[in-house]
Amino acid sequence: MRVGSAEVDNGDAGRPANGGFDHRDPGTAEQAWAASGLGEGLRAVDLSTVAAMVVVAAHPDDETLGAGGLIADADARGIPVTVVVASAGEASHPHSPTVAPARLAEMRRVEVRAAVARLAPAAVVHQLDVPDGAVASSVDQLSIQIQTAVAGVPGTLLVAPWREDRHPDHAAAADAARRVAADTGCRLLEYPVWAWHWARPSDGTLQSQMLIGHQLSGSAVRAKEMAVAEFRSQLEPLSPAAGDEAVVGEQFLAHFRRTVEVFVASPDASLDRNYFDDFYAGGLDRWGFETHWYEKRKRALTMASLPRERYASAFEPGCAIGVLTADLAGRCDRLLATDIAAAPLARARRRLAGATHVVLQQLQVPQQWPTELFDLVVLSEIGYYCNVPDLSLLIERAVTSLTPDGVLLACHWRHPVADYPLTGDQVHDRLRRESGLRLLAEHVEEDFRLDVLVRPPAPSVARRQGLLG
Repeated sequence: MRVGSAEVDNGDAGRPANGGFDHRDPGTAEQAWAASGLGEGLRAVDLSTVAAMVVVAAHPDDETLGAGGLIADADARGIPVTVVVASAGEASHPHSPTVAPARLAEMRRVEVRAAVARLAPAAVVHQLDVPDGAVASSVDQLSIQIQTAVAGVPGTLLVAPWREDRHPDHAAAADAARRVAADTGCRLLEYPVWAWHWARPSDGTLQSQMLIGHQLSGSAVRAKEMAVAEFRSQLEPLSPAAGDEAVVGEQFLAHFRRTVEVFVASPDASLDRNYFDDFYAGGLDRWGFETHWYEKRKRALTMASLPRERYASAFEPGCAIGVLTADLAGRCDRLLATDIAAAPLARARRRLAGATHVVLQQLQVPQQWPTELFDLVVLSEIGYYCNVPDLSLLIERAVTSLTPDGVLLACHWRHPVADYPLTGDQVHDRLRRESGLRLLAEHVEEDFRLDVLVRPPAPSVARRQGLLG
């Protein structure tokens, strides 16, 4: 935890770069969380099925505050524990006149090892020393280290900071863990740290249905208390000088003295029909397909990326209200478009009432899939609704349904969404690895990613047109 500068700034102590919170503010009192009953009646973490545990921290002490009791109880059960710490936390006192960042990093490396030893004497600690405040620049390196720690052990529980904790380092650590969970299929729990400070019980940030709890044993409570005390550089002033003040206060620490640790359970199941029925009950165009320039531009890029002028038969699963479907209809002799929910399909039918060559059906892909072949399959913004097994099935069925010269186009939002089992990048990475298709064209920007894939040898548009020798 980079507590000395609200974990988000690089130089102006306490002033967050993302506007999310200021660690010097009083924040939400623990009494408010206790009175809300949020930690009561939660599903329990089942350690009986855990063969190994890998805990990820963005900064030294994140792992102890967020999951120290879980670590201690896992160790007591004989479960091997590995802790991966991304940064050394050297930026916790950016204006210290007495302790240089390199020296502070040394202090915090010692502290985290001592704290983890209090929790789990047999635990292995890996410290990457990536830049404090810039973990996002080292997500690949962190992912590799987490992947190595998981090492394909069935039954591994992966524990990491919460993606929505309003700190870029926590978000980056969560992204690395989510990437590994998607690749390996291991279960992932995410622990809030700063959310207990900036969120409020009444604002809906943390809701019971998304949470899972671990009731700490008496020995785990004591071990966690001793482990927290090891972080003297954060709990006590470095010196009497200005800039060396203690950066972790009693009100903040109170959130982590509970006898229950609370985790966000990342989705481990594909989103089902009930999810989309509830979603569309709030409005049929909540994504702004018809109104946002972002969506209009993305559709234009999608259509421009199709390598052929016309297609005999196309399939678009997840067509929603049919806005992209209408564009595709102008390039296809026959188009099958499906959606999991009835409400958006009704809107799509009205939109495409005059297009007799377009067939609209209610299907739940990938479990339900048409039997015919298509020379175009469009996977637009649906892959991240799947868990890993369902995504693999989606890829397999999409490829199997392609004609020998068929085209598979995929386009997905890249920013993580808490409800979705996967991210757009994870979808496209798996698509490239598992499809056996060759990349013909790609478009990547901050918000979305678009890939056009075909069977080898993947001749370019100019080559197919005879413009090259």
